[in-house]
Amino acid sequence: MLDIKFVRENPDAVDKSCESRQNAHWDRERFFELDEERRSTIAEVEKLQADRNAISKQIGQLMREGKKDEAEAAKAKVTANKERIAELGEKRTDVEQQLFDLVAAIPNIPHESVPYGKDDSDNPEVRKWGEPTQFDFEPKAHWDLGPTTGMIDFDRGVKLAGSRFYLLGGNGALMERALINFFIDQHVKAGFKEWMPPVITNPESLFGTGQLPKFEEDLFHVSGGMYLIPTAEVMLTNIHRDETLDASQLPLLYTAFTPCFREEAGSAGRDTRGIIRVHQFDKVEMVKFAKPEDSMNQLESMVAEAEKCLQLLGLPYHVVTLCTGDIGFSATKCYDLEVWLPSYNAYKEISSCSNCWDFQARRANIKYKDPSEFKGSRYVHTLNGSGLAVGRTMAAIMENYQNADGSITVPEVLRPYMRGLEVIKPEA
Repeated sequence: MLDIKFVRENPDAVDKSCESRQNAHWDRERFFELDEERRSTIAEVEKLQADRNAISKQIGQLMREGKKDEAEAAKAKVTANKERIAELGEKRTDVEQQLFDLVAAIPNIPHESVPYGKDDSDNPEVRKWGEPTQFDFEPKAHWDLGPTTGMIDFDRGVKLAGSRFYLLGGNGALMERALINFFIDQHVKAGFKEWMPPVITNPESLFGTGQLPKFEEDLFHVSGGMYLIPTAEVMLTNIHRDETLDASQLPLLYTAFTPCFREEAGSAGRDTRGIIRVHQFDKVEMVKFAKPEDSMNQLESMVAEAEKCLQLLGLPYHVVTLCTGDIGFSATKCYDLEVWLPSYNAYKEISSCSNCWDFQARRANIKYKDPSEFKGSRYVHTLNGSGLAVGRTMAAIMENYQNADGSITVPEVLRPYMRGLEVIKPEA
């Protein structure tokens, strides 16, 4: 979340940020009403405390002078004073919670380098790697290749769990595991520490990364007020919730494979075929904790790490900068990597790499200390990125590596992870 002091001193900047995000807004008038109410409550409490202390000192003197009635009257004033202070304390708690909730709903402010735009159609291309795959035959979509090769069974997936679920079998299940291990191995080589977190989380963790309260409708609820995780970002970032790190530890680089669960409530009718937009999917996530002055460099290196995986797999892609109208709630700057999918005749997102600045760290209370640089502690900067979305990578491999006979060539870097398999052939 944003610093309340920053919001108080820079309301025009918050207005501009929300306006540039197109669909964001905040209640400026209510913010200053609550802020003034908080300030006046604090001022009244301080005056009452000063009066109480002064009267308390008088009581002893009055007792020594034998002025019992006056002393009793002074005691009554102190009692009334204490009761009023308690009332104001409850009022302050309520006002501060309302103020906190209001500010917590304000999205992060886009970095000055983020281009203005209305939606994803305004995202500028940064660079491109490879060329869209060309075929000398009519290519098939992965939703057709999956059943013929026995890799994906859509009908039985729906039978088992419902719409937007699918079942992997045979070489489909093998490739899924191969991709997970390949991605993890690449990230570990690059210095990331691997974790294996739970896939059920609490509201505090989801608030820390910004999924709650804004995106509650996209989350799967389980018993006990808990949730299935929408991404490993939630768990990796909250590993250090309510902790103060030492500057010498930074940057911290974490990675994890987890299944991810999303209701996709806001995407009805979109990408209904295949495995591009589903309720459950596997993803390997990258998360970084960095010093403020280093976080933009860490964002660029995170994007490069995700790009390396696509390049090793030989998948054509491009990188775009998300404009103000498309950037995520918690991000100050974000790049999307979009892989070429012949079935769409377009690039589709396969990784989103974001620098959240101190927005998540403030929500999750993650700080660092550096006695050689400053007194006390400061908030770290948190970053996250997909490295990569496994199902979408599989779909891209199937479509870009397909052959005229319906078979699929396995990328060379994956063959050691797939028992040396070179070609996946259609089932008889």
